[in-house]
Amino acid sequence: MQINLKRMMMALVAVVVLATGSVFAAPPTPSPESSAYLSERASTLLAEIQKEAAQLGPHADTLGTFAWNPQYSWQSHAFYLESVKGHINAVGERTAELQQIRDSVLPWQQQAISEVTSHAAQVAASTQAAIMHLRENQNRLFVSEYRGHLTTVADSADDMKQTVDKFLNHEKAPQNYE
Repeated sequence: MQINLKRMMMALVAVVVLATGSVFAAPPTPSPESSAYLSERASTLLAEIQKEAAQLGPHADTLGTFAWNPQYSWQSHAFYLESVKGHINAVGERTAELQQIRDSVLPWQQQAISEVTSHAAQVAASTQAAIMHLRENQNRLFVSEYRGHLTTVADSADDMKQTVDKFLNHEKAPQNYE
């Protein structure tokens, strides 16, 4: 889903650029006011991702335990995978917007966008792979490939949460110092 969204966004950007004829024009330099607004918007989006990651965490952690516990049915797996999918799709919408404004925000925000997007992409890819496996192999929940996907979902979701926490704490540090 994320890959298709990224491809659609790239296609849309290409169409807009070609339609406006501004292929060789220099990109507009953002004004200080718009840069400040975009930095504030980036912080808001990161905070929304932080909230979404906090809600995603328990579902992802549960999937991580499923990788080693044979007592749960495929329906339980499906329920938690769908929950993770909903949260990671919400994160994907926010990272897509962050990618659009990335060049106009503060350097620490650019780094945060890169790192959070990377972790979110890992969660999304492993979630999608686990869903595909479950659809085709409901009775094969303990093969190493599937268990690896569940473990990666849990680990990457935790990494994403820790990363966004770290960057938002970094943002608050100068404010706390003052």
